[in-house]
Amino acid sequence: MKKLILAVAATLGLSFGIHAADYKIDTENAHAFIHFKISHLGFSWLHGRFNTFEGQFSYDADKLTDSQVNIVIDTSSIDSNHAERDKHLRSADFLNVSEHPQATFKSTRVVATDDGSFNLHGDLTLNGITRGIVISARKIGEGNDPWGGFRTGFSGNTSFELKDFGINYDLGPASSRVYLELDVEGIRQ
Repeated sequence: MKKLILAVAATLGLSFGIHAADYKIDTENAHAFIHFKISHLGFSWLHGRFNTFEGQFSYDADKLTDSQVNIVIDTSSIDSNHAERDKHLRSADFLNVSEHPQATFKSTRVVATDDGSFNLHGDLTLNGITRGIVISARKIGEGNDPWGGFRTGFSGNTSFELKDFGINYDLGPASSRVYLELDVEGIRQ
């Protein structure tokens, strides 16, 4: 009888204390994005994105601290909507993609905040250097999709100094910090 109740609960998308579910980030159908912006000399913002990445996460709304995230980014997929600038960003002056073709993020802990959002602590490896960062995140929503799957989506942001990852190209003091915005939608596996 207990198995029948759990099967019905799973079918209806209910979670009666079920452990963390595993999700694949939906990059194939373009339902996930990693955007960045950096000041251009203090006069405006330069925006861009990484077009190719993949990842997965485990999520349990009842025990948020057990959640985990792993993301792998193809650094050569950087896209600032300007071919010559992208070529320079791929060079040894910035991402050095010939030596470091991937950037990774692996979560180390999750800390809930009073407003219902959470801080996702983890290790970012970029340009061959690993540093701890904190992503301020919140759940956007979850539920059944029209194709018989179950999805959960999150949004988050963080920032860091370029020099912390060995990127020392002098863009001036107003352009030393990069801001990342992440939107992910995961399909429960």
